[in-house]
Amino acid sequence: MAGALSHIKVLDLSRILAGPWAGQMLADFGAEVIKVERPGCGDDTRGWGPPFVKDQDGNPTDAAYFHAANRGKHSIAIDMTSPEGQALIKRLAAEVDVVIENYKVGGLKKYGLDYASLKTVNPGLIYCSVTGFGQDGPYAQRAGYDFMIQAMGGLMSVTGDPDGQPMKVGVALVDVMTGLYACNAIQAALLHRNESGIGQHIDMALLDVQVATLANQAMNYLVGGKPPVRLGNAHPNIVPYEAFPTADGHIILAVGNDGQFAKFCTLAGAPELADNPAFTTNSLRVENRAELTPLVAEMMRSHSSDWWLENLGLHGVPCGPINTLDKVFADPQVKHRQMQVDLPHPDCGSVPGVASPVKFSHTPIEYNAAPPTLGQHTDKVLAGLGLSEQEIAQLKAQKVVA
Repeated sequence: MAGALSHIKVLDLSRILAGPWAGQMLADFGAEVIKVERPGCGDDTRGWGPPFVKDQDGNPTDAAYFHAANRGKHSIAIDMTSPEGQALIKRLAAEVDVVIENYKVGGLKKYGLDYASLKTVNPGLIYCSVTGFGQDGPYAQRAGYDFMIQAMGGLMSVTGDPDGQPMKVGVALVDVMTGLYACNAIQAALLHRNESGIGQHIDMALLDVQVATLANQAMNYLVGGKPPVRLGNAHPNIVPYEAFPTADGHIILAVGNDGQFAKFCTLAGAPELADNPAFTTNSLRVENRAELTPLVAEMMRSHSSDWWLENLGLHGVPCGPINTLDKVFADPQVKHRQMQVDLPHPDCGSVPGVASPVKFSHTPIEYNAAPPTLGQHTDKVLAGLGLSEQEIAQLKAQKVVA
């Protein structure tokens, strides 16, 4: 069955993570995504290892990092700095619905590949630019990277132990969230074009996304006027809601309402705690967290992690283990949801991948191709533009494509 976006063609000029993540989502949804890469080296993340995916002879190929964000795409290697290469990209742009790029502000204008240039050949084009700080403003010319944006955008100020140093999230979350926002924006622009016939430029900035995704922490500040601080694993608005030590490890206790708190207290052998005037409501528990948290921690140490997980679950109190990734992919729910997939690869036979979390009832995602080898589809894409075998061979001889 054709994917939900099988009628859409995308030209992906981006590299690293944020732009490619958006392109991969569109590919998952059925779009034809053509990834333009530099001859010889390709996307930077092809070399961001170890670990590297190995071919059938045990030789390293592309880094696992590259495989995280490029499945289902076609790769064409074009020298963008050459006039001939620029002409090819313009021909591709004239035939697609979407262009994704993450060059510095104005970086593609010298090649005639900016939005203003490409919309003259394709007025209905949806052109999505991903940068660190956006197309305007005092920081527009600066390069932006996930780590520094986590710091500048406030995420690190609320992440980590209160007595430790500010801490980044263990995944390049700003890049991933920017890719998610970009994919949503592209689809919204496509729907608008369906009604109006008008294309548009989408300006995505990592810093904007980081500020937007501060969520309740941002609103806590805007309403309360006090910048939130690092609370370790504790929650700024819910108590008890954090990691607690048990007799043999740690688990997450996530009490979300007063009823759950009463159930926890009964199970822990201290039903009177739920009636304590200092703890009867969540607001009071937040206000008196310094008094309550040590009491909860002491009770949690009385039993093993497995005991708590089993009995809290039976009593309807939210909880969970703190899994390493081997346990994540061995988890029966994760396995049931088929979150690990195997993807066919021309050199490696197959490579593992992480499935999309989106489950369509009518247009299910099909995992037909691993991330491409560099330039794997150059001939196919150029032939689709109407170039003859002789013309393609000439471009290869001139090192315009590879």
